[in-house]
Amino acid sequence: MTRYLAVSILTSLLSHRGSLSTLVPSAAYDLSARDKGLLMQLCYGVTRDFFRLQAIANTLLQRPMQEKDQDLLAVILLGIYQLRDTRIPAHAAIGETVAVADDLSKSWAKGLINAVLRRYQRERDDIDASLSDDEQFIWNHPDWMLAKLRNNWPEQWQSIVAGNDVKGPLCLRVNKRLLTREELIKELHIHEIDATPGLISNQAIYLQQAVEVQQLPGFEEGWFSVQDEAAQLAAELMELEPEQHLLDACAAPGGKLCHLLELAEAPASVTAIEISVSRTDRIHDNLQRLGLDTDCEVLVADASDTDWWNGQLYDRILIDAPCSGTGVIRRHPDIKLLRRNEDLKLLADLQLRILNNLWPMLKPGGKLVYATCSVFTQENERVMERFLKMTADAVHQPIDVPEDTPWGLERPYGRQLFPQIDGHDGFYYACLRKATLSESGTDHEGSAER
Repeated sequence: MTRYLAVSILTSLLSHRGSLSTLVPSAAYDLSARDKGLLMQLCYGVTRDFFRLQAIANTLLQRPMQEKDQDLLAVILLGIYQLRDTRIPAHAAIGETVAVADDLSKSWAKGLINAVLRRYQRERDDIDASLSDDEQFIWNHPDWMLAKLRNNWPEQWQSIVAGNDVKGPLCLRVNKRLLTREELIKELHIHEIDATPGLISNQAIYLQQAVEVQQLPGFEEGWFSVQDEAAQLAAELMELEPEQHLLDACAAPGGKLCHLLELAEAPASVTAIEISVSRTDRIHDNLQRLGLDTDCEVLVADASDTDWWNGQLYDRILIDAPCSGTGVIRRHPDIKLLRRNEDLKLLADLQLRILNNLWPMLKPGGKLVYATCSVFTQENERVMERFLKMTADAVHQPIDVPEDTPWGLERPYGRQLFPQIDGHDGFYYACLRKATLSESGTDHEGSAER
C-alpha cells in the first residue's frame, strides 16, 4: 500500500499535478507513523535523486516509457532508489515494488520491472561506471538549471548543486519575547537534545538531529518557531523602531511576520497581505500559537494590486517575493522537476510588478526589504537593477554585515546567500530607501549608496 501511494504521488509530480507539500500529507493521512515515515522517505528520496535515477533507468530500458506509462517509470525509479539508497533488503525492495504493477492494473509490466531491477542489482557498479560522464547522473539536476547556475555563478555552481542534494538541518528561531537563545539551548540540553547556536542570526538554533518539533519543550508555549537561519535575517534588516507602520507582503506561511512582531516594540500598526486563502490560514495558526494573533491585521489580498490599501503610508515594507524557490531545493526537491526555465521570466515580471505597486505605499525616508529564496540573478539583483533604473526616488542601500559573522556574497545590488550543507538555505536580500522630499532632485542613479 505504501509503495503504491508513493508511485501515485511520483506519477502526479511527473505530470506536473501538485507538489510534495500538497500530495504527501493527504496520502499519509490514514497511515501509521511507521508507514508515514516510509512514504516520506520514498517520495522525498526518489524526488531528491530523480535525475540520477532517471539516467540509470534510461540505461536499463531499451526505449523510453510512453507518456501513458509514467506510472511504470515511477515504479522503476522507486525500485532503483530502494536498491541504491535504503537499507531495505533487496528481495523486499524488488518484490514489493514489482507487486505495485498489480495495484496499477498493469500486471503485464511485472516481468519488465522485475528484469530491470534485478539487472541493476547484479550490475550496479558497471552501470554506474558507464554513466561517469553523464552530467545528469553526476550533477542530478535538469540541464537548464545546470546551465543557468554555471552562467550565474561560475565559481559557486558546484557547491550550490551539492548543497541542493542533502537534507537541510533543522533550525529554530527563539522567541525573544519569552526567553533568550541561551535559555532555550539550556532547556533543550536538559531534555538531552543537542543544540548549537547559529552563526549569522542571533536567534537561530540548530538541532543536530531531526525531531518532531511538536515534542520539543516549549512548542505549545510559543518559545520558538521553525525557520531557516537565512530567512531570519529579513526581520533584522528591517531596522525596526517604535511607532512605525509596517507591511509584510506575500506573508505566508508567516515566519517572517511572526519574527517582525517578536522584534517590534510598540509599532503603530502591522499589516500582512497574502493572496492565498489557504496559506492565510497558516499565518493565523502561527500567530495564534505564538500569542501574536491580536498584534496585526491579516488581509487576503494581491500584492500586485491596490484594492486592499487604505491609503496609510508605511515606514517599513517587507516583500518576500514569489520566486522559483531554487535556494530551498534541499527542503523541496520537487522544485527540480516542477520548475522550468521559462518560469523565471514570468516570476521576475511579477516581482517587478509587486515592487512598482507597493513602492508608492512607502513613506519618504522609509525602507523596503526585498527577499527571495532563489539563487538566480534574474529574480534578484537584475530585478533590483530594472526597478532602480525606472524609479527616481529609490536608493539602493548596501547591506553592512558584521566582520565577525559575515554572511552572503556582496552583489552590485543586495547580497546573495547560497545553500550551506550544514547551515542555511539559499537566499537573496536587497534594501531600498525612498528618498525624502529634500532629496527628490538628486540623481540617485549615480548615488554612492548604490
